[in-house]
Amino acid sequence: MISPKELQKYNTVFGQHSFDNHEQIVFCNDKDTGLKAIIGIHNTVLGPALGGTRMMQYENEWEALNDVLRLSRAMTYKSAITGLNLGGGKAVIIGDPETQKTPELMKRFADYVHSLNGKYITAEDVGMCPDDMDIVRDVTPYVTGISESRGGAGNPSPITAYGVYMGMKAAARYQFGSDVLEGRHVFVQGVGSVGEALVEHLVDEGAKVTISDINADRLIEVRDKYHVGVFKGDEFFDQDMDIYAPCALGATINDKSIGRLKAKVIAGAANNQLAEEVKHGEMLKQRGIVYAPDFLINAGGIINVYAELEDYDRQEIMRKTENIFNTTLEILEHAHENDMTTHAAALNIAQTRIETRRRENSK
Repeated sequence: MISPKELQKYNTVFGQHSFDNHEQIVFCNDKDTGLKAIIGIHNTVLGPALGGTRMMQYENEWEALNDVLRLSRAMTYKSAITGLNLGGGKAVIIGDPETQKTPELMKRFADYVHSLNGKYITAEDVGMCPDDMDIVRDVTPYVTGISESRGGAGNPSPITAYGVYMGMKAAARYQFGSDVLEGRHVFVQGVGSVGEALVEHLVDEGAKVTISDINADRLIEVRDKYHVGVFKGDEFFDQDMDIYAPCALGATINDKSIGRLKAKVIAGAANNQLAEEVKHGEMLKQRGIVYAPDFLINAGGIINVYAELEDYDRQEIMRKTENIFNTTLEILEHAHENDMTTHAAALNIAQTRIETRRRENSK
């Protein structure tokens, strides 16, 4: 007898629990370069699907597919809630970026992006950098996040972190009555480029910061640079904290963690923080924990790369990113007034914008 979980693996695409009426899934394979990639296009009602490419050594192809489905869906709502005329897409390349990523592989991946004729526009994500996007640009114009020397907006991580910081301050105002983070204990899980930039903002404001990361060397580096506390291990949910900022991989808000979490605010950069959106959003609501929807407050990165498409300057990038503060407050208040979870409130607003555009397009 095959278990439901095992059966799900056989229902490769349409049977995936993360499949959400995606418009197109493209499987890319090239023997010569070793490329194995998946491009997910969730929705293009508001515009072309923009979303980064991440390269990771997934345990299996099923895990990679699930990741691209969830991430591309999140990009749809991220663009919609931020007011950008973009759809949602994402790509994953299966492999170790340290040992398997080559210029030839990136060029072959770019060929697949180009074959979609602009329906999908890629950018950098985990395991990628602006130099990789420069290689892609040599093959196709359908890429953002290229280096500043080539006219791009550059590394989006600092802007992403600033947006998360703005969303965190809004959530703090809603929960604690003040957006001042001085003296607040913030636990930052994951100190990659975005996490570190967030730590810098928090330290500058006088917050008490504790960091955690699976990379021991990185943990020491950031600790010594910003003079913050360090937590080693996985049992950090039991620790006293005011704000939990997940900035690594998703699904850390789950059945096991919610009951133990002492934070009153969750605001971080990670995508898909809720393991099960409806269930865990409701559990947070019942516990009185304010959750700043991830696809809203981590939208600074897409605002940054969108500037390359719309040709607006750094000042406008920062203005749009700073507005995440106001949008977050509006969504938290909307959720309270309508007795719904904050995730559902954000999703509802984003979906309404998409459906309004869909009706306009059908006239």
